[in-house]
Amino acid sequence: MISETGFDPKLFDRFPTAEARPDSERAELERIWKAPTGWARLTIVNNNYVGLWYVATAFFFFLLAGVLALAIRAQLSLPLLGVLPQETYNQFFTMHGTVMMFLFAVPIMEAIGVMLLPQMLAARDLPFPRLSAYAFWAYFVGGLCFFASIFFGLAPNGGWFMYPPLTSTTYSPGINADFWLLGIGFIEISAIAGAIEILVGILKTRAPGMTLARMPVFAWAMLVFAGMILIAFPAVILATLLLEMERALNWPFFDAARGGDPMLWQHLFWFFGHPEVYIIFLPAAGLVSMMVAALAKTELVGYQLIVLALLATGFISFGVWAHHMFATGMPSLSTGFFSAASMAVSIPAGIQVFSWIATLAIGKPSHNVPTLFVIGGLVTFVMGGLTGVMVAMVPFDWQAHDTHFIVAHLHYVLIGGAVMPVFAAFYYWFGMTSKRPLSERLGRWVFWLFFAGVHITFLPMHLTGLMGMPRRVYTYLPGMDWEWTNLISTLGAVVLAISIVLFLVDLARNFRFTVDEDAGNTYGGGTLEWLPTGLYSTRSIPVVRSRTPLWDNPDLAREVEEGRHFLPYSATGLRETLITSPIRAEPQYLQIMMGPSVWPLLGAVFTAGFFLLLTVQAYFLAVACLPLATFSILRWLWDTDRPVEQKEVDVGAGIMLPTYVTGPSSHGWWAIICVLVVAGMIFLMAIFGYLFLYGIHPGYWVEPTQRWWAAPIAATYALAALLVLYGRHLLAREGSSIWSPTAAILFASVLIPAALATDWFSWQAQGIDPEVTAQGAFAAAMLALQGQLVAVVVLMGVYLAARTSRGLVTRPRNVTFDVVSLFLVYTAAQGAATALLLRLFPASV
Repeated sequence: MISETGFDPKLFDRFPTAEARPDSERAELERIWKAPTGWARLTIVNNNYVGLWYVATAFFFFLLAGVLALAIRAQLSLPLLGVLPQETYNQFFTMHGTVMMFLFAVPIMEAIGVMLLPQMLAARDLPFPRLSAYAFWAYFVGGLCFFASIFFGLAPNGGWFMYPPLTSTTYSPGINADFWLLGIGFIEISAIAGAIEILVGILKTRAPGMTLARMPVFAWAMLVFAGMILIAFPAVILATLLLEMERALNWPFFDAARGGDPMLWQHLFWFFGHPEVYIIFLPAAGLVSMMVAALAKTELVGYQLIVLALLATGFISFGVWAHHMFATGMPSLSTGFFSAASMAVSIPAGIQVFSWIATLAIGKPSHNVPTLFVIGGLVTFVMGGLTGVMVAMVPFDWQAHDTHFIVAHLHYVLIGGAVMPVFAAFYYWFGMTSKRPLSERLGRWVFWLFFAGVHITFLPMHLTGLMGMPRRVYTYLPGMDWEWTNLISTLGAVVLAISIVLFLVDLARNFRFTVDEDAGNTYGGGTLEWLPTGLYSTRSIPVVRSRTPLWDNPDLAREVEEGRHFLPYSATGLRETLITSPIRAEPQYLQIMMGPSVWPLLGAVFTAGFFLLLTVQAYFLAVACLPLATFSILRWLWDTDRPVEQKEVDVGAGIMLPTYVTGPSSHGWWAIICVLVVAGMIFLMAIFGYLFLYGIHPGYWVEPTQRWWAAPIAATYALAALLVLYGRHLLAREGSSIWSPTAAILFASVLIPAALATDWFSWQAQGIDPEVTAQGAFAAAMLALQGQLVAVVVLMGVYLAARTSRGLVTRPRNVTFDVVSLFLVYTAAQGAATALLLRLFPASV
């Protein structure tokens, strides 16, 4: 039966083909996918290399944050110690939390995804390899520069949560807070870039036949993870922008004396912050689900329930952000709702825990290091989850809030739910990238010292908190009965550090990087990442008929190596992969992939330079970096969407696929939709902030006097959107010149800035000063957000015109046109909504 994609699933029966392919085709694949050597390695975009660098960098930040934690514990081990002065302690405390949450916990999950997913999905690579490289380099350069601030006494000191008014210029007059605001905002952009790569890769590059029902659980977890990043991270990006504008421009978003409110920061921050806990947990849960099945040598129990639990966790987690704000004086109705949601989110986590227990119970798990870390993480996470249910109860939270009980709970959840599964994954998947596996004997020492260290450190901390020791204090007085529990916690931290040192010794002894002659499938996994691979991933892309194809077809590895499945050669002489449909994974077209390039590296360096130079108020150099970053990114994009001679190619067994499609089938279309989701969430959060401040302090708001401007401004935006749609209509007409639709886009890209300029000057005529009230500040901020989009619109118009003039926009090769038109229509819609909101609300005061 022909599916909705036009592909006949019966064609899968042609595989494996009757004959093996010649070795000359393998040699050609190796030549095409070969990685550069020497300094040119910095231009590599292959996931094998970028993923490894990503993991290593994230683990390096874990070590740095761990060193800060040891210093913190040394300071708190006994009363009135002087290991760290108060200001240094505040910087160490802030940097420890910030690095662990922003530079380790989320990036390590993205890094593992970049490294594992192409092999797990049997794709040649993720669909935007240069975007992966850009995300990594931005994270690497920005993260190192951010951490280096601690050596100059400029590290942020307001806590990893950066609550105003503590972080306003009144109480934090230096640039320490600016390092956090601009540095973390930039790193979040890197995380979003990685999430787009992962989300589109999972939906569009799966091996043929790998339907959603056959997809590995880790891929499901990463799909939810990436979607949650696109929805949650815009809130913290907006929050950091607002606080930086308050500090730099004196716009009072969080100043209650001028109509702002510090609670707005908490709402925006925790709308990101609590889902982030599950953003960290879900990929780790996916890793555990993959490992328990292999380690127990049996099918995973409750696959469908686990997938539903992952989806449910992602959904419910956005309803629990105010669980961190029970002590702020919220209404009883709100605290009741968020308390119930906080308890409800434990249900899908419990489903996964019982599934893992059942899988281990019915299987025959070996007593190896990954199994120890999986079980140890399970025990630790359950203990942390139980205290999580406790703090979800409002009366208990009022007692335990801001005490070391919360510190203990947080670390139990994050270490048991994320760090220990990551260590298990290191041991389990180590054979994919190293010629030698890690030592089982030394690994057992690592586990038992790690497990003991965690519980010796954080179990007594529950008691310390219940005895009243607050968080965020750098010392305490004798005679408060906190001495022994703090000393025990410090000794536990030393034990934990010893385990990490032993792991590093094991790593140094055994890690020998390779992409082809690796240690192999040490623990007998049944999924596709254990197929023989090179830099081009698998020799041929297999047809998938089950969730554990290597267990169900023992000959699959040999068939794939002999080239008896899809794409055993390069059909065009370039880097390629198959693009498949999102649900049934039916082949749709052949994607031409980009190879090594210096432009992602340069783009990341100049982008990091722009943000970091702004922090130190080197405005001239910062402004100089911006066009260089823009040029680098546009230059890397220029190589994409280029024509090839072949319109259709044979991808194996006589099956012909196009080399190009446009519209919703295109992976580029999916990527721009993800970008627009991010932009839309930033705008929705801005609307929330605008309405929140009006509801809290209506006395500071005045009714706009020139409402009639809303109609012509919105009409101009609407006209621009109609021009874009008309351009798409012209593009579909075969007889017309390709310049006709481009001209329509160019005209629209002129109308949109004109509408914004009219909006800005007409709002200035209102006389509502952004430095006087939060209403004026929010109006200026929303127009500034629109201005950022408009600047991109102008760049897109110039870019489209340049590509059209070079003959790179043709029929049907018009993905560039798709991307530009979608962005312009969204920008016009947001601009019209901004104009209407600012002038029609509030209707009266």
